[in-house]
Amino acid sequence: MKTPILGQTYVARSVNAAASRMVNLFPEFVPDGGKEPAFLMRAPGLTLKVTFGAGGPIQALHALGNWLYVVAHGTLYKVDKNNSGSQIGVLTVDNLGPVSIADNGQSLFIACGSTAWVYNTVTSVLSQITTSGFPGASTVTFMDGYFVYNVAGTVDVYSTDYFPATGYDAAMVGAALATSDNVVAVKADHDEIWVFKERSTQVWYNQGGTGFPFSVIQGSTNEIGCAAAFSVTKLDNTLFWLGRDINGQGIVYRANGYAGERVSTHAVEWHIQSYSTISDAIGYGYQQDGHTFYVLTFPSGNATWVYDVSTGMWHERGNFSAGVFGRHLGNCHAFFNGLNYVGDYQNGNLYVLDSTVYQDNGAIQKWLRSWRALPTDQDDLSRAFRKNLGIPGVDFKRTAHHSLQLDCESGVGLSDGTSPQVMLRWSDDGGHTWSQEHWASMGAVGNYGQRVIWRRLGMTRKIRDRVYEVSGTDAVKIAIIGAELQLSGTDA
Repeated sequence: MKTPILGQTYVARSVNAAASRMVNLFPEFVPDGGKEPAFLMRAPGLTLKVTFGAGGPIQALHALGNWLYVVAHGTLYKVDKNNSGSQIGVLTVDNLGPVSIADNGQSLFIACGSTAWVYNTVTSVLSQITTSGFPGASTVTFMDGYFVYNVAGTVDVYSTDYFPATGYDAAMVGAALATSDNVVAVKADHDEIWVFKERSTQVWYNQGGTGFPFSVIQGSTNEIGCAAAFSVTKLDNTLFWLGRDINGQGIVYRANGYAGERVSTHAVEWHIQSYSTISDAIGYGYQQDGHTFYVLTFPSGNATWVYDVSTGMWHERGNFSAGVFGRHLGNCHAFFNGLNYVGDYQNGNLYVLDSTVYQDNGAIQKWLRSWRALPTDQDDLSRAFRKNLGIPGVDFKRTAHHSLQLDCESGVGLSDGTSPQVMLRWSDDGGHTWSQEHWASMGAVGNYGQRVIWRRLGMTRKIRDRVYEVSGTDAVKIAIIGAELQLSGTDA
């Protein structure tokens, strides 16, 4: 019988209810004519391109023209299309957390909290904004010739003068007063400015005239705010963010009109809300091989969750170190020179997300999939289950698991000619405790007929609580199409 290995990550607050985990794997749907409706493929690895002398973390990436601009450990760099980096200058940053960058086509506005900087790409001049009364900038965006920015802990939204936006008059300010909560972040989308507050959101438009040019669109205020300023991301022709409102926090939304549409699951939300802090969450989006991903990392929770817009499913990504998964190394993202670049949160390394590489900068990238042995509508008491086993009318006490065969692309092999290995273990109490590890070969290069199979998997009294887990660390392509489970009932 088929065992439901396909799907998404969903580990509920009770693993007895749901214990389906997926790390560094994600599903891709297959249209009519495929062997199965979907398969699982491996998440991209990391290929090192540049290491910056100031060290890390890398706090921001921003592509403009022929250059990729990088903020690493408070220093601004630029990288050309040959991955040659050079230092521009040192910034004054409040901390080593993420910083916000926007451009107007010729200048970068770099929001560093209590300070902000402008880099003119035409004159190659980096300068701090020192205009009298300048309040600083927490996040910044660009629309209609204006830089628009906010200051954390206030209800105010500021703008520069019109292009080339070189004036930073503190009087160019509007207050988001429809609700009393403070502004968290600003982001331009579809020729409108989304003003994310702590417990609500407003959308503003360019009304023109003199002075501060933006005003709230009547009827655009909604009662969903933002829990983390740097979770706001433009993706899939809309915006994604980590939400908060008067009743709680920790739901992930995408914009639908002027409202927020929930995209997270109860399981993802339970994990998010278990972290000590979520206001430091960092989000970015990228597209690769037809998949559009919203990547949401929680530094305090040491975890990374990924929503695949193309399938509507979640999976985890993580760096595997000292025997455990932690957050993914990627701290920020930019699409540049046809590649998806990410910066390391630990050091000054700049990587490319590479779907043909199966390591993280030469280190192990472990993948893992766990799932319940039987579909939710089958168990050892149901008529359908007994019929599938050819034992109608018999209520047996135990079930013997004879074999589990992984339907996957075998024969991928390792470069040294040896065969990669897959580990299997199982739990008979829903995922609380686990068996010993059992290993199977995926076959040397070219051995496409290799069967990835485990036999004599023991007996379980509570078949509904049998959970299987497969994982691996070898640097090879992984494509899992399905799994076949052979079992039978006993009267013992």
